[in-house]
Amino acid sequence: MMAARDALQAKLEDGIGALGLDLPTAAVPRLLDYQALLERWNAAYNLTAVRDPAEMIIRHLLDSLAILPHVQGSSLADLGTGPGLPGVVLAIAAPGREVLLVDSNGKKVRFLREAIRSLKLKGVRAEQSRVEDVKGQFDCITARAFASLADMLGWGGHLLAADGVWLAMKGKRPDDELPGIPPGFAVRSTHELAVPGLSAERHLLVLGRA
Repeated sequence: MMAARDALQAKLEDGIGALGLDLPTAAVPRLLDYQALLERWNAAYNLTAVRDPAEMIIRHLLDSLAILPHVQGSSLADLGTGPGLPGVVLAIAAPGREVLLVDSNGKKVRFLREAIRSLKLKGVRAEQSRVEDVKGQFDCITARAFASLADMLGWGGHLLAADGVWLAMKGKRPDDELPGIPPGFAVRSTHELAVPGLSAERHLLVLGRA
């Protein structure tokens, strides 16, 4: 098992280096603990279609870490977080902000609560809810391809603080979705993300209040 973990750690560290990130000392082992927990629960609960540990490093951990330079503020809500992507990864990589993980799926929220407990994630909580029912205001909102921009902002726009940023993670550039952005919101920037080891297209749209 240790040899397998060493290989995963090397892959993760190489990817973090390729992304140009400087993470806290404890982040890498905790990210690997999270991946191991996800792999273990996934066998019983089917939380993600990605089964291979090395693929989890790329498609879950590094994919989530790719947006870290754009995360800002003292509070973050991750909408449609699933098993904690990117919310748990960002909470480990950049601790110190209040993080709310939102998902309507009970199994996923049970996993998130176990992850928060066993990884001792301070300031992180999980809520089983539909996005439109969540209360509060957040400096940063993340959403990983869980809906169209129109739906994301329609359901969750009320959660974005006045000067907050909304980080929408997408595959292909969602040019066809831009006309559907609700009034009161605007795209501030678009970034093509190069996720180490991933050949698929990844884009990040940074939105804010207009």
